[in-house]
Amino acid sequence: MTKEIALTTKVQQGTPYQLDPNQTLKAAQALVSHIQKEQKRLESASEKKDLLATGDGEDEAHEKVPVWLILGTKKFIQDQKRLKPSKIALPHPFGSPDARVCLITVDPQRAFKNLIAEPTFPASVSSRISRVIGISKLKAKYKSYESRRQLFAEYDVFLADERIVTFLVATLGKIFYGTTAKKPLPVNLTAGVKTQKDENGKKSKVGVKKGETVVGTPEAVGKEIGAALNAALVHISPSVSTAIRVATADMAPKDIAENVEAVVEGLTAKFVSKGWRNVRSVHIKGPNTMALPVWLAEELWVEDADVLEEKWKPKEFVREEGLSKKKRKWEEWEDEMLDDDEKVLIRERKPKKSKKVKKPEADKAVVDDLAKETASRKQKLKEQKTEALKAIEAPPIKAPEVIEKKKKSKKRQAVAA
Repeated sequence: MTKEIALTTKVQQGTPYQLDPNQTLKAAQALVSHIQKEQKRLESASEKKDLLATGDGEDEAHEKVPVWLILGTKKFIQDQKRLKPSKIALPHPFGSPDARVCLITVDPQRAFKNLIAEPTFPASVSSRISRVIGISKLKAKYKSYESRRQLFAEYDVFLADERIVTFLVATLGKIFYGTTAKKPLPVNLTAGVKTQKDENGKKSKVGVKKGETVVGTPEAVGKEIGAALNAALVHISPSVSTAIRVATADMAPKDIAENVEAVVEGLTAKFVSKGWRNVRSVHIKGPNTMALPVWLAEELWVEDADVLEEKWKPKEFVREEGLSKKKRKWEEWEDEMLDDDEKVLIRERKPKKSKKVKKPEADKAVVDDLAKETASRKQKLKEQKTEALKAIEAPPIKAPEVIEKKKKSKKRQAVAA
């Protein structure tokens, strides 16, 4: 007999809709161990030297193996607000502190360059921002495929203003959005600006004129950018499976487990409709590894009302039943709302069904006469057709005057000769 092995362990106390820390840690340890063994095997098996490696540590950030969290849901997530790109704070950020950051802003870009240059802007954040570029300049300068590839390789992290992050898919293309490694992270660059509501309930920024670019305060914007650099990008896809990068394989398994728990808690609270009830599975995996289960749902339904007590059977005569219900409702409405006189008028206006009059049988003698007449007509038409064909095939008859003229002409020719 084969022994059944549980893929995941359940919590002993409280609701079952939560992660088991022990199970998460076991999965993280097994994944890290497998990735490290695989890397050693590939290094020992490879005899060729990497010509692209510089050896000075610049490529270290690119060589980090990412760890992905795979979230499976029972139903599609269709809410457009939940599908927008967002971020979840991580207790153990996996980004390098020396990563080169490119900030994409609304126009004009000069306003945000001046903001970063402010003395009150956090120095730890401003030192990491290598470039600030506006959306119009980005569209004009990086039109070709090769130029976008160059931009992709030049920087490690891309941040974008929340107001334009949805337009960057068409601008940057599959170079950036074909992989989740460097998708632009949304940042609120208007943080710190107070808002107010008018009489109609419409929000507006305090102290900002119409048509003027809204720029946040240096302290608030710096805090937003710092939080984005230490967060995981969440881009829920309109499907039942979503992948989120939560760590790298060089991190400690305990840190990876804590990042996984933080991301799952944020996903179920903000992004997944119905919360834990809509979660079907949670896995973690590497780029080329199998997915290790962390949590699996026992039920495949979201609401208990979706489960039928008996086997489903199709209703019979649904159309007739629906028509009879409508008829009964109409009759009830007539009895309640109409007077007796109005009921009489409605009945009189209804068109009466016309009775079909049976046609008398035709006399047999008349039918026979019609048949004979039709047959004789057909015979005459056939004879006329035959005569017409003979007339076409016979040689043409010459007129007597024409014949006489031809004879006289022949006599004159003989006399002349």
